[in-house]
Amino acid sequence: MTSSDVPAGLRPRLPSPLQEAVDARFERHGVRLLLKRDDLVHPELVGNKWRKLAPNLAAAGGRTVLTFGGAYSSHLRATAAAGRLLGLRTVGVVRGEELADRPLNPSLARCAADGMRLCFVARSVYRRKADPDTLAEVLRAADAEDAYVVPEGGSNAAAVRGCVELGRELAGAADVAAVACGTGGTLAGLAAGLAGSARTLGIPVLRGGFLTAEIRALQTEAFGGPRGQWSLDERFHHGGYARVPEDLETFAADFEQRHGVPLERIYVAKLLRALVTLAGEGAFPRGSTVAAVITGRPFP
Repeated sequence: MTSSDVPAGLRPRLPSPLQEAVDARFERHGVRLLLKRDDLVHPELVGNKWRKLAPNLAAAGGRTVLTFGGAYSSHLRATAAAGRLLGLRTVGVVRGEELADRPLNPSLARCAADGMRLCFVARSVYRRKADPDTLAEVLRAADAEDAYVVPEGGSNAAAVRGCVELGRELAGAADVAAVACGTGGTLAGLAAGLAGSARTLGIPVLRGGFLTAEIRALQTEAFGGPRGQWSLDERFHHGGYARVPEDLETFAADFEQRHGVPLERIYVAKLLRALVTLAGEGAFPRGSTVAAVITGRPFP
């Protein structure tokens, strides 16, 4: 699905803008910082969500789309919004059956308002969702056995191929393209699109050290093998997913004031904090240009 193939309500702004951010914390080390404003791709399918979902929505062929996420998942919100815009049924399988008896938080309430049917499952079941038998049970319980299934975070081979264009848009513009990583699909496609023109740096926002293997598997599924030069720096998760300690909040507010860019805290703030630290450590040679991919914006 290209930007010209989709209904007007889902049509993206591509290529997304590339803006320079003049910042003394980079300049003093001879590093130029660019912001790849993928947060401006679409008003509701923000950032990498459009790039990952568009090919999956095309593959769904009008069928119900079922996907997975936590209680504050931006992927669930984007899928629900896409369903509303395209007139598709969507089902969100939410981690934590205990949430079924509680009032919906603002994120899940947005999903429900956009027409997504929410199914809450036990965390033990959720951990096994990739197992074929468990997935079949989940589909039956959701009355969605014929649904097109999109994995958590939207990362599969179709999504990875959808993110290749992000790398092509940045090719020749930077020496390093940096992105925050959850499930790794965006990095897998970004690195492939950049090819040999730059290296890709991923900043995982979850603890665990599992992402290298996941990205390799995604690239193998999408392309038959590894693509591009990429690496991960695991030091900047700030305690784990959705953890926003006070020092990170302070950093994000200061960056917003300096540059006038609203910072999503769970991914984007961690990425930019990492880049400031790495510049100070001399990780980027003098004369380097670093492009930070702004994959989302604050909610609500």
